[in-house]
Amino acid sequence: MVPIAALTYADSPRLDGEQPEHVRVLAGMDNELPPILVHRQTMTVLDGMHRLRAAVQNGRTEIGVRFFDGTQQDAFVAAVKANIGHGLPLSTTDREAATVRILASHPRWSDRSIAEVVGLAATTVARIRARTTAVRDQPEARIGRDGRVRPINGAAGRRLAARLFAERPGASLREIAEQAGISPATALDVRERLGRGDDPVPDKQLRAEQRDRAAAGGTVTAGGTGAFRRHRRAPDAELALRKLQRDPSLRLTDAGRGLLRMLSTRSLRAQEWSEVQGEIPAHCVPLVADLALSCADEWARFAEALKTRARSELA
Repeated sequence: MVPIAALTYADSPRLDGEQPEHVRVLAGMDNELPPILVHRQTMTVLDGMHRLRAAVQNGRTEIGVRFFDGTQQDAFVAAVKANIGHGLPLSTTDREAATVRILASHPRWSDRSIAEVVGLAATTVARIRARTTAVRDQPEARIGRDGRVRPINGAAGRRLAARLFAERPGASLREIAEQAGISPATALDVRERLGRGDDPVPDKQLRAEQRDRAAAGGTVTAGGTGAFRRHRRAPDAELALRKLQRDPSLRLTDAGRGLLRMLSTRSLRAQEWSEVQGEIPAHCVPLVADLALSCADEWARFAEALKTRARSELA
């Protein structure tokens, strides 16, 4: 039992804060509520703000707590875990916002590790990671749920295994796998590839590695549509749009007018972007960012198709 006055209100994963109706329900219950979770070093409430509000509403000056010891970053993870595990569930928006914070504080955690904490699919975590973290800033290996460190792209592990096989031909698959940070099945595949005279890294992984390197360097592989390729100097969009709007071959056809409408509604100056960005509610930011990236990819594919057509017509 600790004095309520000694507690600091939570840095909650709930973007909209507590729900008064839920507080009233808890305050009206006769049975004793479970203790709240508190970060010992800062006395911050990690889980149980509704229970704390209910205790205050009932005139109590003390409340039962369980203490959490650790860093503030780990404390936030504990808060998310606790809120996912019981009580009033976090919304999808709350979980996605928590994912962004955990990716920033624990970048080496695997997508599945973070997904287990926030209650989202690993694919959703991967999508948020790709949206919020540049390829060049991502670690080469991640820590899985079992505590083991594994490379993001298994190409490096496979190459290390190939070198170990050459240096230690008598070593077991399990020994090579453990030293290279890969599974025994992958080590077996590497050994079989070497026996056939093949590259230890499959073509699919080689292409993925090339794409990652290209993205990290700000260049583009053929057919790529990622945001990192757009590092060349952009044309004056306003000037280009005005020129197209004066072109009769566009203004006098249905398809041309449709294209001009699309270009007009999706063209914003830098100042307008800044103004719009500042007005987006915090809980809408992840969804708006996803839609913006989706639109960017669609336009990028459209641009690639036009460039391909231009090259073929000039050939």
